[in-house]
Amino acid sequence: MLAPATYIDDSQALAAAVQRLSAQPRIACDTESNSLHAYRGTTCLIQFSTPAEDLLIDPLALADISALAPVFADPAIEKVFHAAEYDLICLKRDFDFDVDGVFDTMAAARVCGYQRIGLSNMLEDLLGIRHGKKHQTDDWARRPLPASYRRYAQMDTRYLLPLRDALHAELSAADRLEEAYEYFDDVIRFELKSEDFDPDGFWNLFRPNSLDRRQIAVLRELYILRDELAQSTDHPPQRLIANKTLLQIAKSQPKSLKQLRAIRGLPAWLLRQNGDEFIEAVQHGRSSALTHRPPPQVPIPQAIVECYSALHNWRKRTALARGVESDVIISKDALWDIARRSPRSVDELGGIRGLGPWRRRTYGAALVSIVNGGG
Repeated sequence: MLAPATYIDDSQALAAAVQRLSAQPRIACDTESNSLHAYRGTTCLIQFSTPAEDLLIDPLALADISALAPVFADPAIEKVFHAAEYDLICLKRDFDFDVDGVFDTMAAARVCGYQRIGLSNMLEDLLGIRHGKKHQTDDWARRPLPASYRRYAQMDTRYLLPLRDALHAELSAADRLEEAYEYFDDVIRFELKSEDFDPDGFWNLFRPNSLDRRQIAVLRELYILRDELAQSTDHPPQRLIANKTLLQIAKSQPKSLKQLRAIRGLPAWLLRQNGDEFIEAVQHGRSSALTHRPPPQVPIPQAIVECYSALHNWRKRTALARGVESDVIISKDALWDIARRSPRSVDELGGIRGLGPWRRRTYGAALVSIVNGGG
């Protein structure tokens, strides 16, 4: 029977936990957020496991968790995550934590060629441990946090260390450790995207030429209204009203509440409270000056497109031969960068993000050959 995790919601207990974590060579880590339930999601729980204990740290109850910063930043303490990228984004966004010394068990599994790479699948397939997904989409801002939530969160880190050891051994046996650690380095190099609302973001919701100019003007008004309502009700915009529903309203342009109710995907409570605002948004869009234009796009020279296509085909063949997904070999962004730079030697591949020493040494000659017409 798994002993309950230690729940930490006061500064004294946090300080003691940090002292214990700082003495470990490696720790398992995870976070839980309420991004599916709030307009601006936030980190609601931070989990740690060591061989001796499981910790659940409540940042909603603690005024200051900066004591954790040195633990996350210390490269001598290996931090084991499963699918680390979103956790790292949350830790940086919400607490300005930098995380060094990452071992990502999902990335390791991808380098090994596993197809079932979800945590539940990996635990069952490699360790014979069952871990359900029951609370995966729950609201982690709920307080007090129910016992079932706590156990689920504890399970997310409890077996990460033995999973890491199994994958590390497999990578070592296949001589893939250097490749995997280069992949982990790619994971921690992310850029935080602005969360400010962009009223012109509606251009990303539809295919070019699928709407006429008046429908585009209506869609823009609806897109702005959705964000205003999402903020006021603290809902994620796309969970309040799906993009396809916005598009349907823009296309049909209802003139009455009756016509609006006939469109599927609008919550009944939202129609009752804000139905008139949707009709006003449609009317405002229909009567606008129709001056909206899509953001200008810089055309990509044909030579670069053809070079990228050749590199992409090489990546596909290489991944197939390795038995891994194509982006394990090299990312699309890196391929575009190579195509644009047109390097004439392996040395000129230096500085391309996602193309570290191992990839340059392993694939560099082939990449340069393709760029310079070598097939």
